[in-house]
This record gives sequence, structure tokens and C-alpha cells, in this order.
Amino acid sequence: MVNKLDDAFRFQQQALGLLSRRQDILASNIANADTPGYQARDIDFTKQLKNAMDNQQMAKSPVSLALTSDRHIAAKGKLIDDDQLMYRIPDQPSADGNTVDMDRERVNFADNGVKYQSGLTFLGADIKKMMTVLNQG
Repeated sequence: MVNKLDDAFRFQQQALGLLSRRQDILASNIANADTPGYQARDIDFTKQLKNAMDNQQMAKSPVSLALTSDRHIAAKGKLIDDDQLMYRIPDQPSADGNTVDMDRERVNFADNGVKYQSGLTFLGADIKKMMTVLNQG
């Protein structure tokens, strides 16, 4: 039963995790808009989500730290490491080497936020449907 629930929510879980990580990346780009030499980064969301869904083992057992004491705080690894981040090719390179295009970053940030909220809405709807079925039984 638990495995079926896990499978039912895995897509939204993976998508929300990737969208959250992308939001952090886009926020970093915006925060460094005036940093000389900073190069804007992003991920290929579709490719990353496909990889996460295809790799069943990775999706079911995220990277975690071994705890040697009960006082340690459990932590999980990032879904994306820095090697998987892509550099943006600027439309108009700046003299100081910064590749952040604020218009593009704002649009991507807002679009990513809408997708994240939609994912939460879909997940909530799925949970409500399951609760309705459980309450009828």
C-alpha cells in the first residue's frame, strides 16, 4: 500500500524538488546581476525530470548522510549537483563579463513560481481524491 502511494506521488515530488532547486538557481542569478564576471546558470528542467523519473532507484532512495549519533541531524543530498548546471548564453554580453539578463531572469523566476504553485495544487487535488476514496470505504 505504501509503495503504491509512493509511486502515485513520486512524479509531483520529483517535479517540486526540481522546481525548488531551479528557483534557488534563478534567485542566485538575480542576486548576482551586478557581480562582474558572474555567469548566469540554469537547468534543463525537462531533461532533469525525465532522468529522475527514469532512474527508479535514485527516486526511491535519495542520497543521505550516515548518522553516527542520535544527536546528528539527518540530511539529504541535492537533486542536482553543480556539474549539471548549464551556463546561459547572453543575448547582449556586458563589458564586465556578467551574463545575467534581468528581463529573462524575472520571466523565468515568475514562470517557475507559477509551475511550483501549480504542482502544489495538483498534489493537493490528488491527496483530496485519495482521501475521498478512503473515506467512502
